[in-house]
Amino acid sequence: MFDMDIGIDLGTANVLVYVKGRGIVINQPSVVAFEKKTKKLIAIGQKAKLMMGKEPENIEVIRPLRQGVISDYTVTERMLKAFIETAMQKKRMFGRPRICVCVPSGVTEVEKRAVVDAAYLTGAKHVDIMEEPIAAAIGSRIDISLPKGTMIVDIGGGTSDVAVISLGGIVESNSLKIAGDDYNEAIVKYIRRTYNLLIGEPTAERIKMTIGSVYPREEPVMMEVKGRDLVTGFPARIIVSSEETIEAFAEVTAQILDTIHNVLEISPPELVADIAEQGIILSGGGSLIYGLDKLVEESTGIRAYVGESALEAVVVGAGKSVNYSNK
Repeated sequence: MFDMDIGIDLGTANVLVYVKGRGIVINQPSVVAFEKKTKKLIAIGQKAKLMMGKEPENIEVIRPLRQGVISDYTVTERMLKAFIETAMQKKRMFGRPRICVCVPSGVTEVEKRAVVDAAYLTGAKHVDIMEEPIAAAIGSRIDISLPKGTMIVDIGGGTSDVAVISLGGIVESNSLKIAGDDYNEAIVKYIRRTYNLLIGEPTAERIKMTIGSVYPREEPVMMEVKGRDLVTGFPARIIVSSEETIEAFAEVTAQILDTIHNVLEISPPELVADIAEQGIILSGGGSLIYGLDKLVEESTGIRAYVGESALEAVVVGAGKSVNYSNK
């Protein structure tokens, strides 16, 4: 019997699947579209995401994971099964896979059990759970087995995990249910408050990814934004600058910085000394917002940098772990 090992980053914003010997084979949004009456799946991933905010009454488009945990168990299980079957292609005949699924460091045992059960229902032979900071560190090419302190800040779609790792385990950590989705929401609120313009989440995400900043740029950049004028009810367009996103993001960013400070304050001094020498590693999609590394460095006095393949670090770490565990 041939067992295929699979690592999964079951993220609030995206699901990534790593297959042993093949690398990352799936990187799709965690979005599902289905008919309301029949519950028949219409689309999963990118196709479903394109429907968000544009669907008719008979179709529902949802994100079945919120703040790093499963909010709709049945839909999550069906989404996972579809992605795993796609990843395995025709190799299902050779046996059931062993799967490693990554979860935020702060999830409860009940939430972990929900993930494990959902993975088993896809046909897995064995399911392991790995905490995202550990996976992100491995995926960032950090040797976590050493007696040396490493700080990882993993900012995903639904949660931000801040952890200090040494000797292969988490020494201190804090998982904050504030992350990329909250940056999107902050943009929506800012534009509504400032311009009386209503925009959807997909538009807010484009703003975040295109001009979003938490630190002043050398030259501000602009972007045209279209939405509905809340006064007239008609379509309208405005120009938003990167400087405005700094203001819009300020509250969310402050909470992430506070969490980093808190974890540093409770960490053993020897490990903090290691971190001061090595620097703070940022990973996850949220770490790619312009200037976050500079802001963390300015706030803590410790060098901060975005780790290798920040968007994929968690799933690469999960994939490396299953490869290692089955040698």
